[in-house]
Amino acid sequence: MRQDVKKIRNLLKQYAKLKRDLTAFNQVSSPSFDGVSSHSSRNGAESRLINHVDLSYQLKEVEDALNAIDDPQYQFILHDYIIEKHFTRNEACNQLSVSVSKFNYLKNRALKIFLNYYHCDIL
Repeated sequence: MRQDVKKIRNLLKQYAKLKRDLTAFNQVSSPSFDGVSSHSSRNGAESRLINHVDLSYQLKEVEDALNAIDDPQYQFILHDYIIEKHFTRNEACNQLSVSVSKFNYLKNRALKIFLNYYHCDIL
């Protein structure tokens, strides 16, 4: 179970990076297809488009799972502490008025609840 929690946490840490990557992709000009067949089954524009769709799907799945969690403590831990890294652990404990051990319990619980709503296979 501990490995599962680590995988979920790593996914959420990558969430902000995925969002930046998708934003960067959206700022690039639209791909153009030259209509000339090549020896490979895909050209660069197709690969970028497929990557864009994959990133969009991953982001949507994470956002849907995060939005499904209605407990404000869990939302704070997942978004402000893990994803955005606005707080250190001690600052997060102070924000929630809990001890470090209680915070760790809440964090692990929040990650497990996130997994219940997340529909992609990461484990």
